[in-house]
Amino acid sequence: MLDAVDWSRPWYESVRGAAGCLSAQAHFRDEFSKQAAALGLRNHLGLPISFVPQEDLPEGTAYEEHIGASGCVPTRDNFHDFFNGLVWLTFPRIKVQLNALQAAQIAQDGVGKSRGPARDAATIFDENAALLVARDNADGHALIDALRAHRWQEAFLARRAQWGTDAQVWLFGHALMEKLVAPRKAMTAHTRIVLASDAFFMLDHEGRRAWLDAKVAQQLVDEELTTSSFTPMQALGVPGWWPEQDQAFYADATVFRPKRVSAVK
Repeated sequence: MLDAVDWSRPWYESVRGAAGCLSAQAHFRDEFSKQAAALGLRNHLGLPISFVPQEDLPEGTAYEEHIGASGCVPTRDNFHDFFNGLVWLTFPRIKVQLNALQAAQIAQDGVGKSRGPARDAATIFDENAALLVARDNADGHALIDALRAHRWQEAFLARRAQWGTDAQVWLFGHALMEKLVAPRKAMTAHTRIVLASDAFFMLDHEGRRAWLDAKVAQQLVDEELTTSSFTPMQALGVPGWWPEQDQAFYADATVFRPKRVSAVK
């Protein structure tokens, strides 16, 4: 599994450190459990996080419910669950809060045919989110406004110099990571904006990771999570994430779509 991923791709920077701690000589599920124990990872009930075969998930029990009740993360032998484990090791606080939210919703409403708005938002976050950390100043807010308004040429070309120095993307969604093993232009992240002071951008990679994990986890405790919490952003549109990102690249309206105009009632 490790050898099948091109770790030089910029979108894997967020989990590259966790992947580098794994031994290729053992099954990644066992390596995840070993690393989780070393980091002292626990779920919202204080139970140790471990990674177990999918067959350990009791019949009729929801996946999120099982993690919340036992600390055991059912893990299949595929890219989807491989990246999920890497995200657990990279952003454990966020993962714990998302699981706590999902488990609480299941306890309240049951599994049902539909997830409900809160659980749906948590699932989208878990599967397909990117965290965009923007400097909390006028330029940072202008970049965010351009993204939210789908002014792609402004966000990605006119403000290109801000990316990397004043705006940084950390992939979180493990399904998105899985899809990006074979990248396509139209792949789009549900992006959560996180504002940060100058101090964040002075930290090293590990310091920024820890800050972001703690910051977003606390936001999930303090704020309601809804699908409106996200803004779409094309992963390969991030400056530096794909070659030949010229004006013609961003002019492709089948990918970089204009914002829908709400109907006036």
